[in-house]
Amino acid sequence: MTFSIAGKTAIVTGAANGVGLAIGRHFVSEGANVVFADMDEERLGAELGSADVEPERYRSFACDLRKKLSINNLLSMTIDSFERVDILVNASRQIMTSDPLDPKEDQVETLLNQNLMTSLRLTQAISKRMMKQAEGDDEGPVGSIINLSSIAARRANPDLLGYSISTAALDQMTRSMAVALAPNRIRVNAVAFGSVMSSSLKHQLKGNEEYRSDIIDHTPLGRIAGPGEVSDAVQYLASDASSFVTGQIITVDGGRTLIDPVEAPAH
Repeated sequence: MTFSIAGKTAIVTGAANGVGLAIGRHFVSEGANVVFADMDEERLGAELGSADVEPERYRSFACDLRKKLSINNLLSMTIDSFERVDILVNASRQIMTSDPLDPKEDQVETLLNQNLMTSLRLTQAISKRMMKQAEGDDEGPVGSIINLSSIAARRANPDLLGYSISTAALDQMTRSMAVALAPNRIRVNAVAFGSVMSSSLKHQLKGNEEYRSDIIDHTPLGRIAGPGEVSDAVQYLASDASSFVTGQIITVDGGRTLIDPVEAPAH
């Protein structure tokens, strides 16, 4: 069994930069049709305009997926362009720091809406479409949904209260939806990662060697991951090679959660 996703159609959210963009590009290079979705229309256009990908194999969709109408429009555009959807990658996520003891700075509600509720609503809408596509077909896989989570879900960092809560909730949503959708042959999994050299992390590390060293010192493999290393794990979960894998949170962190103390950074 290979990790092939050739000929499949995927929706990837949070696809204007970082890990979401890397996943979308990787999927196109592996033969999938991809809809890149993000609210940053300018950056989405710039990144895809400079990408070495076949234009007939991808579409971009700029929208605010926190709005239910945007989700419906995204699905409609995907079907109009590629006739079906086989894979959903919920890669849109937001990180905020806050003082957990100061209600004026509390970001829990904002992050729950962005990191949990948007992914849940997308999962519900896309899975219904996947089930409709499978009508009359009683064998074989129907679809794969992959959520991007974080090792912050398992840690207790007060400065990341909202982010930690939202990703922990996303992990539980992954498990619950996996059980709910299993009778329909739709698999739901998540990839929880530690420090990945995304554009946001590059910005944080610029001129801050102490921060970089702190991350590396707390990672047994001794380095920061590249976005492609997350893409490979996501491709495995999207492919039929993982046909008996559902409800799992696959950790891609270089062993960091094995030794990581609470005070170490988790971005």
